[in-house]
Amino acid sequence: MKLYDFDGMFDEKLSEYIAKNSSKYKENEWEDIIPELYKKFGDTPIKSLGKTPREYYAEMTDGELIKCLKLHLKNGVPVSEFLCSAIECRNMTAGLLPLLDGTQDEVEYAMNLLGANPAAIGKYLEMLCSSDNEDMKNRCVDFIKENADAVLDAVKENYKNGVEREYMLEIMSRVTQKDDGVFDILVKEFRSDPDEVPMHASYLAAYGDERALEYLLDKIDEDGITFVEYQELKFAIEALGGEYKKERDFSSDPFYKLIMPDK
Repeated sequence: MKLYDFDGMFDEKLSEYIAKNSSKYKENEWEDIIPELYKKFGDTPIKSLGKTPREYYAEMTDGELIKCLKLHLKNGVPVSEFLCSAIECRNMTAGLLPLLDGTQDEVEYAMNLLGANPAAIGKYLEMLCSSDNEDMKNRCVDFIKENADAVLDAVKENYKNGVEREYMLEIMSRVTQKDDGVFDILVKEFRSDPDEVPMHASYLAAYGDERALEYLLDKIDEDGITFVEYQELKFAIEALGGEYKKERDFSSDPFYKLIMPDK
């Protein structure tokens, strides 16, 4: 399979176009013009091909598109938006899922193309629990949260076994089918971990169960809370339909002085 660096071809034509028209447009105008030129390039026939970049990929089978993507990555040939678009416009979940077990580049492209596809959520959870890459873990969590209900049992089991517990709490906070077991876990962590009050308050807010209000109100009324904790607690309370009106003095709190220096 012959690989074409369509982005390289475009860059050459773009350089020529800019050289000829540099005086016509301001720098901020080029930001709008270049994407339009790229789009137009995708529909312009390439002499050596006899077809446009979009047509070139449109004629490939699903299997050929996946093979082409892998070859681009393996050989360091830039992957054009035209190839990605050709994959995205088809239902190619089955072809993309195996790439999640591939090279780092294959994994990244597969995640970009699959997004929060329900078929990939279970695999993302496995990756979250096995990866040492924090950026990768956070990407997995973001996708899993969009379909948290689908993996709730596994997430609760991971939490129980001490596997990535903080991430499991974050995922549990996004389930849409309310579960008393999840509620109890979120409240327990909120009440038992004084070092993570803002984070755990945000989980209760995201979960959306008004029963958490009493715990949040009890906590915000404590004398020893910081300004940062106060802000997150107040946000969580209001997110659940409650309110806290008591005046508090945080003038000696260093975070308060940093955020509100004129107060």
